[in-house]
Amino acid sequence: MLTALFQLLYFVIGLFKWAIILQVVYSWLTAFGVLDTRNRIVWMIGDFLYRVTEPVLRPVRNWLPSFGNIDLSPVVVIVVLWVLQDTLLPRIYTAIVFGEWKPLLF
Repeated sequence: MLTALFQLLYFVIGLFKWAIILQVVYSWLTAFGVLDTRNRIVWMIGDFLYRVTEPVLRPVRNWLPSFGNIDLSPVVVIVVLWVLQDTLLPRIYTAIVFGEWKPLLF
């Protein structure tokens, strides 16, 4: 049960990283006029990606200094998710399974 929970969490974090990457690509394509947001399907995809990623990206945007038109919040969030997924999550799982605090120490 515990292994399935951690695998599900690992999978959801991976999906969220891909959603952020898709949001970045979508914003670039709409900014350069490749995608027409008047198309209903294109608009629905963009709206879905915005609603999924914006609650995480907005606080990071407010925290980061302004770099003009360059938005570095997706990079920061992806790095944090990468550290969480590949470093912290396996350590927490190992600590719970083996009952030791040693894996949690860096």
